[in-house]
Amino acid sequence: MNEFDDQYEAFRRLIKTHTPEQALATIKLFGMEEELARRIAERHQRETIEVRDKREPGSVVRNNRETWYVGPQDDDRCWPALRDLLGKQSWSDESVRDLDAASTKVVSMLDHPMAGEFSTRGLVVGYVQSGKTTNFTALIAKAADSGYKFFIVLAGVHNGLRRQTQLRLERQLVEPVIDQWHPLTAREGDFEPPAGNPAAFFGDKSQQHVLCVIKKNVPRLKKLKAWLEKAPDYLRNCPTLIIDDEADQASVASKSTNPLIREIIDLFPRGGYVGYTATPFANLLIDPAAKDLYPEDFVVNLPKPRGHFGTEVLFGREALDGEDPEDVPDGYDMIRSVPDDEVSLVRPGRGEIEGFVPEVDGALRTAVLYFWLVTAARRVRRHGTPHSTMLVHTSVSTLVHESFKAPLEAFRSRIAGKIVDADAALFAELRDLWDAETARVPGTEPDLGEDPVPFDALLPKLGGVVDDCRIIMDNSKSVERLDYETGPVVAIAVGGNTLSRGLTLEGLAVSYFVRGASTYDSLLQMGRWFGFREGYADLPRIWMTDELRDWFRHIATVESEMRRDIDLYMVEDKTPTSFAVRLRNHPALRITAPAKMRDAVKVGASYGGQRVQTRYFRSHDAAWLLGNREAAHALVDNSLRIAGARHEERGSEGRHVLRNVPYDLVLDFLERYRFHDKSMECDAKLLRTYIERRVRAAGGGALKRWNVAVIGNPLSGDTDRRYEFAPGIAVDRVVRAKLQTSGHDAADIKTLMSRRDAGVDLDLTGLSEVTEAALKVARRTQSPDTALLTLYPIDALSPSPANRALRSPLDAVDHVIGVGLVFPMPRGEDSKVEWYSADLSSVEDDEEEDFSLLFDEDDR
Repeated sequence: MNEFDDQYEAFRRLIKTHTPEQALATIKLFGMEEELARRIAERHQRETIEVRDKREPGSVVRNNRETWYVGPQDDDRCWPALRDLLGKQSWSDESVRDLDAASTKVVSMLDHPMAGEFSTRGLVVGYVQSGKTTNFTALIAKAADSGYKFFIVLAGVHNGLRRQTQLRLERQLVEPVIDQWHPLTAREGDFEPPAGNPAAFFGDKSQQHVLCVIKKNVPRLKKLKAWLEKAPDYLRNCPTLIIDDEADQASVASKSTNPLIREIIDLFPRGGYVGYTATPFANLLIDPAAKDLYPEDFVVNLPKPRGHFGTEVLFGREALDGEDPEDVPDGYDMIRSVPDDEVSLVRPGRGEIEGFVPEVDGALRTAVLYFWLVTAARRVRRHGTPHSTMLVHTSVSTLVHESFKAPLEAFRSRIAGKIVDADAALFAELRDLWDAETARVPGTEPDLGEDPVPFDALLPKLGGVVDDCRIIMDNSKSVERLDYETGPVVAIAVGGNTLSRGLTLEGLAVSYFVRGASTYDSLLQMGRWFGFREGYADLPRIWMTDELRDWFRHIATVESEMRRDIDLYMVEDKTPTSFAVRLRNHPALRITAPAKMRDAVKVGASYGGQRVQTRYFRSHDAAWLLGNREAAHALVDNSLRIAGARHEERGSEGRHVLRNVPYDLVLDFLERYRFHDKSMECDAKLLRTYIERRVRAAGGGALKRWNVAVIGNPLSGDTDRRYEFAPGIAVDRVVRAKLQTSGHDAADIKTLMSRRDAGVDLDLTGLSEVTEAALKVARRTQSPDTALLTLYPIDALSPSPANRALRSPLDAVDHVIGVGLVFPMPRGEDSKVEWYSADLSSVEDDEEEDFSLLFDEDDR
């Protein structure tokens, strides 16, 4: 290290007790030459910009916001202790480096603790069960090393999460450097005002950092506020950081806790507020102009950690604008269906709760058996967490939870007895179940990397697993709760709200989930199956209804789109007060609770430059299929006979292109053709409205003429394969097998159009590679005002290709007509149509937040 480096490091150490400006003035005061001071200032500015502009994690930052933190220093105490502890806890060097980089960026967004008065508002967006607690633990450690003194962690609304957070912070933050910390709260029991004057904790003579982990609970928050109000003079010089875990819960639009949180923030002239959540829908819909908790200073988008199981990995998602559906993964084959007629066996209707007794049968029985098999297999592998948990989540009612205790205990006893008796029928059933499940998701897949466990290897472990298994009711009224501190746990946990927010279920392997919900954030937070599965990445399974699976797939799309928006705004240099993340609607779900959407506005949706295609079909509805065939035949026939469209035949390619088709024929087709309800982007009413507005727009001309293409296979001479739309327009049918996860009333083919199909009416000979971007440019150049509609005759049987393990034959009752639409980019501003959500006023929703917890003095 040369002399300049020594001087620079001395300057950085000075920044712990001075702002960069103050530190620079100080070193000049002690005689440093102006040129050397300038070089030091320039280097520090370069390093702060490097931290701020790092692509990961992505961030959106307020204009002209100065950053100051460039990373840990050699004489730090808290972060090095945490880093070393994580290394001993089997964290890889790469994972620790990622945590270091992410937490450094968040610290850099805070105001310097020695600055004048400040009040920071920020938001960190993570993934469900992705290590957000460890991230804000690292944030606290680095902020403490940099001069922040008081840390308040708002840890959800349930004591289970508060206790878990307290425990983690004690172990990872306090105990490694215990002389640096004074905790105000303990593992058992929430905040109570300590004896003595608060000045003893916050005065200049106290060198320790103060930590308070408190629920978002009105009585507790009032006690904290009243205690802090006794020491206003000392708080003036106490840099404080408030971490709001699960920041979208009980913090936004709550008439009770929201004002209290803001009043506590206002007690600190030098304070920062950083919310952490995986479901920021409510936070991003706060009115930025209001004096509230909107993240006006920064939003940080944490990258998905390596090995994390999230919505997209499990459920797949729809293609976003500009993506080829074939490039979007379908998710692992880990979701199992609970038939609709079994839901009433495990979830009573309204007015049927009293005296309800669930049945351990059907899908629930299979799920429990599989859970025990998984736990036995993990004991054979002998790595990863020693805990193994199954989640049963069917209702918000604690009475329903309690009703599961006896049936599950009885089932466990019966199976334990049969294992002792070596019951041949049970063993045959278990072998078939295990062999079928491990064949569907082989552990040897590259992304999973787990050694297969044969049934005969796990069988000797099975009896011990069933004997060790405990049936635990975990809810707000439970006495016995999930506790992973007393040794390895094997448990089937039945619960509701206490298991659906923040709480980590260690070793979660199987979930049985049929609880109703009506908002994106509620559903995502209930998904405790997201997270890390070290040592059993191939084994997790989720049993749920087909409707719930579809909802989660939609939410995976919304989540991916939201994160892409945040990253895009970072590239465009947007600020938190000048960007608005778009959250697409769903006909059966709210984005978040209505109270949290009071400042949201409807935005227009446009189809300019987009490719829309049918994906779902009613393969067993003969009348529906026939009506669509007739609509397609009429479009082709009328285009030729009435409109005189120019017919371009490409027999060798199995293509026919009809050019210059009037738009009114396309509107007639969209009036007659029936899209599946699940094809939300293919809303016929919105499509017609959009086309009509483009046709009538000032300057006119756009979309008045269309090209209609029939896309099939070249005629082979086999009449059984031939499909005729009109005289002279015939092709052989195409094959589109459905995904195995398709429901009975919604055959899902995933992808209808190829990229080349989307340019079938264009000259693509000059393109070395057909990309979405290249297609948009080609259409803008060659056909700027003309859209394309494609028709696909899909074979009713459509057998599954031998190399596509996740596909099944379509097996429709009639041939299917697939439809694609490709819109050109508008020359000017695009016409827009509004998206509307369904009227949910009459929907019975038992999943609203339990606000009674916000006022309850008891620890739950």
